[in-house]
Amino acid sequence: MLGPVILAASRSDRMRRLISAAPVTKQVVDRFIPGESVDDVVPIIEELTGRGLELTMDVVGEDITTPEQAGAARDAYLALVDRLRDLGLGERVEMSVKLSMFGQALHGGHELALANVRPVVEAAAAIGTTVTLDAEDHTTLDSMFAIHEELRKDFPQTGCVIQAYLFRTEADARRLAAAGSRVRLVKGAYKEPAEVAYQQKHEIDKAYVRILRVLMEGEGYPMVGSHDPRLISIAQELARQTGRKLGEYEFQMLYGIRSDEHLRLAAEGHRMRVYTAYGTDWYGYFMRRLAEKPANLRFFVRSMVSRG
Repeated sequence: MLGPVILAASRSDRMRRLISAAPVTKQVVDRFIPGESVDDVVPIIEELTGRGLELTMDVVGEDITTPEQAGAARDAYLALVDRLRDLGLGERVEMSVKLSMFGQALHGGHELALANVRPVVEAAAAIGTTVTLDAEDHTTLDSMFAIHEELRKDFPQTGCVIQAYLFRTEADARRLAAAGSRVRLVKGAYKEPAEVAYQQKHEIDKAYVRILRVLMEGEGYPMVGSHDPRLISIAQELARQTGRKLGEYEFQMLYGIRSDEHLRLAAEGHRMRVYTAYGTDWYGYFMRRLAEKPANLRFFVRSMVSRG
């Protein structure tokens, strides 16, 4: 029952003011969202890449209600590409995008999102990097996969995300695990109905391992999105069993979570990519992450207590 309450709070200007004004809030948010602008995150990009890590950057902001806002989201990513080019870090830093931010939910949203994301993918390719399409709730996935397929005709390195808790995902993984594909596997964080998704952690974990095996046995490039130590160990064992060398798969974790593990994996020679979000809509992003999976609330409350 917490999910709807938190989601309502994410849309409340009064709650935004109250939470934003709390002294401890900025300390906690800064741990997970290191800035509001490209200038804010450039030092983070330089620091993490200097320590042997790679990054995927997400410009936060999902409440898109007009085509103009969708165009502004596109432009924010193009500005990021310009800075990565100037830094000479195109090969170390990719981008993750949510198609809802590019107008997917608006009237004519499929075509609008494709039109907005294409120049970002094209600009990324020009500096030697790429874009991964994030998965959102299950009602958006057919559109996301269709856009992914369309983009790959010209930019085959374009990646996508699949979610282990959805019943459909094992079949999606078999279709996607082809030569040249890049697929990030995550457990899934949106509140999905029992008709389409596993609800119990042990079921989701089992599905994750089954799907990861499909990706490791395939001809594509698996991206293991998990902070779970057990799943990380299983991924390493599956890579060994399927004959994958270091560099033929990678791990991905969120900025600010298990940072020591990021460095440990990189030191062992694994490709380790840190998912790093930034932007002015940190409040909405922060609250929606809690609403999607209210169990995360305990994690953030512990962080607030320890920071306080």
